[in-house]
Amino acid sequence: MSVEVNNESGYDVDEAEFAALARYVLDEMHVHPQTDLSILLVGTDVMTDLHVKWMDEPGPTDVLSFPMDELRPGREGDVTPAGLLGDVVLCPEVAAQQARTAGHSTAEELLLLTTHGILHLLGYDHAEPEEEKEMFALQRRLLLTFLASR
Repeated sequence: MSVEVNNESGYDVDEAEFAALARYVLDEMHVHPQTDLSILLVGTDVMTDLHVKWMDEPGPTDVLSFPMDELRPGREGDVTPAGLLGDVVLCPEVAAQQARTAGHSTAEELLLLTTHGILHLLGYDHAEPEEEKEMFALQRRLLLTFLASR
């Protein structure tokens, strides 16, 4: 599994931990081991530009997901085909504000957002209450089991 992490944000983050989390989530979701994923951390200016261009919404946001091959989760014994999963773009400055409000660290918020972004790449959404319940429960389980395994 190829997970590329690029930090252009100026924030000090453990890039290896992001790659490990991504590999864990993709393994748990039965994604083919030769699938590619990119994680990019950017500043608020870049995130604002992306948010306006792709979502037509003002200001920066915490995470954006850009799917490529529209892969979906596999099942035990039936992994997805190999391909390009896509890009997860994170904004640590926005994540830091959210972390303060939530009462946890910026690192924890960024790992949560990474999991959230990967699930979006795999087709999960939270527009409807049932979708939100399913996605957020899965996101929580994946992150907590990853952190417990460290």
